[in-house]
Amino acid sequence: MSLAPIRRALLSVFYKDGIVDLARDLHQRGVELLSTGGTYKALREAGLPVIEVADYTAFPEMMDGRVKTLHPKIHGGLLCLRDDSSHTEMAARHDIGMIDLVVVNLYPFEATCDDAQASAQDRIEKIDIGGPSMLRSAAKNHAFVTVVVDPADYGRLREELAAHDGATTFAFRKACARTVFRTTARYDALIAEELLAMEDEAIQASERHPQELALPLKKIQDLRYGENPHQSAAFYALRLPGASGLATATQLNGKELSYNNLMDADAAWELVREFDEDACAVIKHTNPCGCAVAAQQVDAFTRAWEGDPQAAFGSIIAFNHPLTAATAEALSEPGRFVEAIVAPSFAPEALQILTTKPKWKANVRLLAVGDPSPTPARARYCKHILGGLLLQDVDARGWEPNALSVVTERSPTVDELHDLAVAWPIVKHLKSNAICLVKDGTLRGAGAGQMSRVASVRIACAQAGNWARGAVLASDAFFPFPDGLQAAIDAGVTAVVQPGGSKGDDAVIAAANAAGIAMVFTGLRHFRH
Repeated sequence: MSLAPIRRALLSVFYKDGIVDLARDLHQRGVELLSTGGTYKALREAGLPVIEVADYTAFPEMMDGRVKTLHPKIHGGLLCLRDDSSHTEMAARHDIGMIDLVVVNLYPFEATCDDAQASAQDRIEKIDIGGPSMLRSAAKNHAFVTVVVDPADYGRLREELAAHDGATTFAFRKACARTVFRTTARYDALIAEELLAMEDEAIQASERHPQELALPLKKIQDLRYGENPHQSAAFYALRLPGASGLATATQLNGKELSYNNLMDADAAWELVREFDEDACAVIKHTNPCGCAVAAQQVDAFTRAWEGDPQAAFGSIIAFNHPLTAATAEALSEPGRFVEAIVAPSFAPEALQILTTKPKWKANVRLLAVGDPSPTPARARYCKHILGGLLLQDVDARGWEPNALSVVTERSPTVDELHDLAVAWPIVKHLKSNAICLVKDGTLRGAGAGQMSRVASVRIACAQAGNWARGAVLASDAFFPFPDGLQAAIDAGVTAVVQPGGSKGDDAVIAAANAAGIAMVFTGLRHFRH
């Protein structure tokens, strides 16, 4: 078990909750208390005997508190190997006492960075140096030293001391050391990201994919299971200033979120963020099975649902504007059921409807994500592969009217152009090879994840049925041959948007002209895997 008794402890915390109770417990066990700054003051005011570190080291705090604990009497007392006579003799020669417990949490660098009023110098001053140094020294020497960084672990520490007569086990100390190194690694990653954010765009671009990269992740919650019940899973937040999304969402109602819920909710939210007018996205297995824009939110929802009502049952849906009572009533009509609803916020009347209707009550998951925000310039998309991680810029480019090239003899009509502007963002969010048909601002057919682009066209047209006549089509990549376009023409499609860039462009354009349809090139591909 390798018990390590606690005789001297150093307490230096930014967050004071719980520290007095812990210190009182330690004092009652005969532990000598060392402390600094605000923690020292709090313990003194609580009537506890505590030695200020400056008195312990006989060296004053200096440089506006930048140098407090960076002293051999502190780090020697933490790093000394108690079972190595050369270490203990050296410590005795220099009057270095052993420190058996370190309780430290760090300056709130992250919170300061989130404060819009904080200057660059304010942020720099909140980079903790002494705290991480003590934590790392103590964690390195966990064979003898106990270290606690998370206030949530104070209770565990007190239980450990109670169970082992004022000592801790090696297993406990090693677990605490792991927590410390994870905490300081994330802290350093946050600092590196923030220092880069302070630079101009050219420098940020040059360090887009640095040689060494640590991602500042923090767990939000454990999930019931992963994609399948036999897989464990958890949800982590990647700090991205200014971004609204699932990681910052508030769950207002409903059952616990699952891995698949979060995947679909994210896909739904990412799609509706593409639009300014009222939009609704209906998602199944991360693919849009319904999507519509309209002047009124309730109409956007109704049209999106009717795009494929069979697939919409049991889906996850998202709205880009606060959910209204009228939309909540429409959602609650017989024959409609969803797993989760994502919106910037929910009107009080909408909340009451969704949480009191017999078919919903406590089950429907309601996620308030805040107002849609532009994708931050440094946003990145990560995808795990066996043994590694792929990292790329987020595909933040959408409908760009000024970049369009009309390549056919006929230009799109005003109505067709509006539908093309709806179809292009939708196809971007379908799995490749992706095709979608849109009419009257509503997704009418989608072909996704097919190995053949022609197959995707046929699936989308078949799903659209009669709605294909007069619809527009979007393709996430170019048509290499006229066959895919011809299948759309035969179904009644009248306008097409695609990237272009194929060696077969001339033949495809000729087929469009022969049929009298309009086609525009974007010069931008939207593969999605």
